[in-house]
Amino acid sequence: MTFVERPRSACALAGALSAISALPGVIPIVHTSMGCGGNLSGMNSFGAGYWGAGYCGGGSIPTSAITETEIVFGGNERLREEIESTLELIDGQLYVVVTGCMTEMIGDDTRGVTNDFTDDGKPVIALSTPSFKGDSYSGYEILLNGIFNGYLQKTEKKNPKLINVFGIIPAYDPFFRGDLEEIARLIRGLGLEANTFFTPDQTFENVKSAPSAALNIVFSRVWGTAFAGEFEKRHGTPYWVTDLPVGPEATDAFLTELAERAKVPKRRVKAVIDRENEIYYGYFERTADVFCDSDFKYYAVTVTNSNYAIPLARYAQNELGWVVLDAFVTDLLHDHQKDTLLSAFGESGIDEAGLLFETDTSAIARSITRRRPENRGERYFDAYSPLFILGSSLEKVTAQKRGAAQLSVSFPAFNRMIVDRGYAGYRGGLHLFEDIVGSLVFPKG
Repeated sequence: MTFVERPRSACALAGALSAISALPGVIPIVHTSMGCGGNLSGMNSFGAGYWGAGYCGGGSIPTSAITETEIVFGGNERLREEIESTLELIDGQLYVVVTGCMTEMIGDDTRGVTNDFTDDGKPVIALSTPSFKGDSYSGYEILLNGIFNGYLQKTEKKNPKLINVFGIIPAYDPFFRGDLEEIARLIRGLGLEANTFFTPDQTFENVKSAPSAALNIVFSRVWGTAFAGEFEKRHGTPYWVTDLPVGPEATDAFLTELAERAKVPKRRVKAVIDRENEIYYGYFERTADVFCDSDFKYYAVTVTNSNYAIPLARYAQNELGWVVLDAFVTDLLHDHQKDTLLSAFGESGIDEAGLLFETDTSAIARSITRRRPENRGERYFDAYSPLFILGSSLEKVTAQKRGAAQLSVSFPAFNRMIVDRGYAGYRGGLHLFEDIVGSLVFPKG
């Protein structure tokens, strides 16, 4: 028997809800037992740096809230009632019914119910998102497929400047809003257009325009790639899988390759890179004294999801000059997904680190200690100190026991509020540097 101790994601329903709640004009309708929708939305909110519930989130999520009666006799009619009342009371442009374990196990015909509304011209779709379909990351992909590959119509017209951005997962990438906004800023700097979908500046028109994009960028080696492949088959839009750029070196490379793929003139991308570097280092040089004079040279361990593992380890090594010891990936991954990440990690140029796959909090702590033992009084001992852990709130106790510094950069992040903070790009690189050094000059107890 195996179990996950203090998991860093929930079920597919939770992942779908986190993504729906960030999509403009899209309303969730939860068809499952009482309490699931509110509890999962609350977990997403607090774990993502107190992200909040938003419109029709948290305790306001429309739900069928089935009880013993529906479990015995079926919940189709109860779902029909809930859809009707939601359409009457809540403004939206698309209504997405997402299911939980109980309604899936009793065999409710959710799609049949929603088809009746679709036949009447109502924008209602159904997605199957019980826990046995996968975790929250899988729920994100299920939602993308349901809307972009299922609901949206095909179009032959393409906008050669339009780029869709996928792979940055609401809530489970706690900095998703800031990261998406910085990526969009960089794309627009090249004279292109960006659909990020999940940021406050977007509308449902961005969602509807997705099939006309010339390129999809997937900032994940494992989440969203299968979806992007189906998107290409349905809508004819090619996709590019890459890592999230963090800091100037990675962002320079990202913009250079994007310009080649989007056929942006070299002089334009050079002008953007030169200008962004001038701004970045104009700020950075002002902080160099405290960083160098304080001798902030650290060993680093990262504990993140698969999307942040390579970008943060590369940033710590290339931008800070730190020695990265280990990069823990906390997603529950299949073997082929692990192989994909291992291959990318091997090509990333990170010198000393190992890529490790572990989810349990105590197992991560034991692994850090086993692989990097503490000094127990030996005269000659490489103590791997000072140590900095870039992880989640769950690593705080581990850091305290090791006398290490710690910064919460992954889900769950209970010990900080995240509004529009992001670590992607040039501005994100400065934010990350600011947060890391800030935690060192004014450590919290």
